Amino acid sequence: MNLKVLTFLIALGVASLTSSAQTFTKLDQYFDLLEKHDKFMGSVAVSKQGQVIYRRSVGFSHLKTKSKIDENTKFRVGSITKTFTAVLTFKAIEEGKLQLTQTINRYFHQIKNADKITIHHLLAHRSGIFNFTARNDYLTWHTQPKTKSELLQIIEEGGNIFEPGQKAEYSNANYVLLSLILEDLYQKKFGEIVEESILRPLQLTNSALGEQIQVAKNEAKSYRYFGSWLEEPETHMSIPRGAGALVSTPTDLVIFADALFSGKLISLASLENMTNMQDGYGAGLFPIPFYQLQGFGHSGGIDGFSSFFCHFPTGDVSYAITSNGANFPLNDINIAVLSSVYDRPFDLPSFEKIDVSEEELEQLVGVYASAQLPLKITISRNQKTLIAQASGQPAFSLEALGNNKFKFDQAGVLMEFQPTEKTLVLKQGGGQFLFKKE
Repeated sequence: MNLKVLTFLIALGVASLTSSAQTFTKLDQYFDLLEKHDKFMGSVAVSKQGQVIYRRSVGFSHLKTKSKIDENTKFRVGSITKTFTAVLTFKAIEEGKLQLTQTINRYFHQIKNADKITIHHLLAHRSGIFNFTARNDYLTWHTQPKTKSELLQIIEEGGNIFEPGQKAEYSNANYVLLSLILEDLYQKKFGEIVEESILRPLQLTNSALGEQIQVAKNEAKSYRYFGSWLEEPETHMSIPRGAGALVSTPTDLVIFADALFSGKLISLASLENMTNMQDGYGAGLFPIPFYQLQGFGHSGGIDGFSSFFCHFPTGDVSYAITSNGANFPLNDINIAVLSSVYDRPFDLPSFEKIDVSEEELEQLVGVYASAQLPLKITISRNQKTLIAQASGQPAFSLEALGNNKFKFDQAGVLMEFQPTEKTLVLKQGGGQFLFKKE
């Protein structure tokens, strides 16, 4: 369950809202190209002043049956669930059932520092509780069901990595604990609380707390690209709970965003608490800059699914994307959609493939280790596709750039190989790391 936040930053400039009469012809061409070149499978939706003005779906919800994605196809949306959990927490606070400043020892006496960790610390990722999905063995058991007591034991075993309130650091444990607190408060399952307090009032008929994926009910399977789309195993939804167990559609998500930011779900005072940023973290929301505009939203990733939603007060615009297979940076798609909405120029992507022989690729296969990073990278190949996998992380395919250079756009990774020296240089996020073949 990769539920980390996606970067969404663009250089400062001027953005103006497009007129309602403008068509989205170029944006449709953009999605046509992504679909043609196996770069993206999923859906997007945009609303303006509470009305949906654009929807587009491409790719397959289930490749075996060739079931096409449509606007009602449901996706696992990962950490976007956290925004729903935060809303429910603030509703409980408004009802007098909770306080932001109260500690969690009443609910979790076994958690270290429970007498110091507050509800706000959980909401704003300031608890110091270890992110259990970062465990090295996580991918060996994430498909297996976990009871509440088993999950609490796993969280307890992770311990604390800093003192409560000292700083902010993302941890799925925070929102799992919040959902368990809500269950205790209302004496109902978390899915029932979401349904009664958010989904039913907003008529979000394509959203629910997820269970095992049912293709017959228009629920998407997820995929990763390794020269072709390969189906991903399913995380058992007893694990992410309030941190990432929601299934939804982009249309439902923009309706949710519109309701949240217009004060229909919680008070504007509570919303201000959610959007109050400290160390770049709000309470279930993150800042989303687009040129000179400032919005708020959240991203999500689980199995092969990736998602994102945001709301911009300027123009009263909400946007959401859900994907069950991406071989292209989701952030680039976000920029293209919002550029179309705000009348900004954007380029259509070009997908020129560089052919590398199997013999050339075979020279690069092996296990690489670095003195700079405590992980190894295994390089393998699937015919003419080079595959990389770092220790304890999912594998991903690399795209050839020529001269033994390869990239993985989704994570901003560039790998440069020197076959004669049996080395590779990994470049990511401004860092440069040397690996040597074992």
